Amino acid sequence: MFRFFETRIDPFKRHDESMPPQTLVGFYLRYCRQVWPWLLALMGIGLVVSLIEVSMMRYIGSIVDLLRTTSPGAVLADYGPTFLWMGFVILIARPIAQVVHDLVNQQAIAPSFTNLVRWQTHHYVVRQSMTFFANDFAGRIASKIVQTGPALRESVTQIIDALWFVIIFAISALVIFADADWRLTIPLTLWIVCYVATLVHFVPRIRDRATAMSEVRSVLTGRIVDSYTNIQTVKLFAHPDREDDYARDILVEHTETFRSETRLITLMNATVSTLNGILIVGTGAIAVSLWSSSSISLGAIAIASGLAIRITNMSGWIMWVSIGIFEQMGTVQEGLETIARPYALLDKPGAKDIAVDKGEIRFDKVHFHYGKKGGVIEDLSLTIRPGEKVGLVGRSGAGKSTLVNLLLRFYDTEAGTIRIDGQDIAGVTQDTLRRRIGLVTQDTSLLHRSVRDNILYGRPDASEAEVLEAARRAHADGFIDGLSDPHGRTGLDAHVGERGVKLSGGQRQRIAIARVLLKDAPILVLDEATSALDSEVEAAIQESFTELMADKTVIAIAHRLSTIAAMDRLVVLDKGRIVETGRHDELLRQNGLYASLWRRQSGGFLDAA
Repeated sequence: MFRFFETRIDPFKRHDESMPPQTLVGFYLRYCRQVWPWLLALMGIGLVVSLIEVSMMRYIGSIVDLLRTTSPGAVLADYGPTFLWMGFVILIARPIAQVVHDLVNQQAIAPSFTNLVRWQTHHYVVRQSMTFFANDFAGRIASKIVQTGPALRESVTQIIDALWFVIIFAISALVIFADADWRLTIPLTLWIVCYVATLVHFVPRIRDRATAMSEVRSVLTGRIVDSYTNIQTVKLFAHPDREDDYARDILVEHTETFRSETRLITLMNATVSTLNGILIVGTGAIAVSLWSSSSISLGAIAIASGLAIRITNMSGWIMWVSIGIFEQMGTVQEGLETIARPYALLDKPGAKDIAVDKGEIRFDKVHFHYGKKGGVIEDLSLTIRPGEKVGLVGRSGAGKSTLVNLLLRFYDTEAGTIRIDGQDIAGVTQDTLRRRIGLVTQDTSLLHRSVRDNILYGRPDASEAEVLEAARRAHADGFIDGLSDPHGRTGLDAHVGERGVKLSGGQRQRIAIARVLLKDAPILVLDEATSALDSEVEAAIQESFTELMADKTVIAIAHRLSTIAAMDRLVVLDKGRIVETGRHDELLRQNGLYASLWRRQSGGFLDAA
């Protein structure tokens, strides 16, 4: 039975992959439409549960009146079927209705609908540009994905449940009171008007505070995650006090925002409690007065008093549900502001997969300034022949890494074109472009997964033997066998920690090199690829690089010029322009920027006095 309901909604079904709506209503409709039959079923069973609850209150008054009009010996003979029906509703129909309600809500909707929203929003956000992630905390973005799903689902299901109880109880109470005597409806009518006015006054204000709370909470999460992610830097510079201050600032803001919300909640609670007291006293006073004049029966008093107490108890629940609904809606609103952003980089309509047969790369009058007026890359033209090994040289900030980022299309050029085998990379799909380029960077980042998973990232369909061979060629097999983690996993199964923190810099680099070796792309980019290795290991891996670079077009960036001196050609950049090009010995004879950099490195970092 559980399994039947649990499998009604597929969180991972095919869906609209376009940008989620940027309006709150549109955002809700986007996801609710996908599960509407079960939301409708929840509304239906909620109606049944509400009607049963009201019927039970009416039974109390009926029993009182029935017992007054018959003798103890004749009660079963006269009203046996009536009591059996009441027993059926209370003992059988009510539990069944409640179980069905819970099966629909807890089994069919809660897990699957929550994760449907999470999956689809993650599916969209993970395809955002590098700029999107560079401009925000990773922890903050993740918290939006995780929080938005349950907030959206909880607010929808609570609206459905609360809506029926409010409508059914309010209407039923007014009908029952009017049926006994219209004057009984006066306190309830006044209470409904004042109660609604209270909610209208307080709930939107609490919602605004809740939205602010959600934003501050996300920033708090982002700051704490930032500290933990960079804990090595915190320890290295001995700055836990600075991290305390960094977190304390936002905690102070969080505390004040929290207090402003709880003040409103306390005021609303006090107002509702006062209204509830007036309803109970007013209903009771009028009921007793009417009974004393023989206008209503004792059963009517029992119904009126019971319903008044039930309504006041329910009013607290409705109040908190209303607050919860608007808090959840605030969380969704704040989440969609992060999630529902257009992609900065899009494949053009009709973009085709790139075909790399030779590996020629041509930069033609490329300009790129990161959106500024100038700087970085200025009118750069460069052709790298198929199979040519080119080293990019220049001072920090000369534009070397930016050129690689443009080749990988992490950013679009602001002018000019980049072509691979004659194909403008702006007109091909980003995924196929990046699959044809292997990259090893200076700042190696590993996934917090097993060593095997990290190497397989290069080619997920590779065999175990190919993984082992890639590790061997990267000279990583020597340390992999000795790895272990706190869960007892060893070797290739050992997890490497967040960003590979459990490994040394050289070990992380060798895993990254193994990953690229396995990828075996026709174009290879080495961005300070051996910067974290000691000389002995670097010399060993250079042998692997020689094999890896065979029949590939290679772009290598290195501040340590000795590592790229043997390249087919060196291209020297300065302020985004090519200022020199040639082989190592040719550039030394030119006695220009490259020669100056070479002399400085071969002579040491300090100029002679």
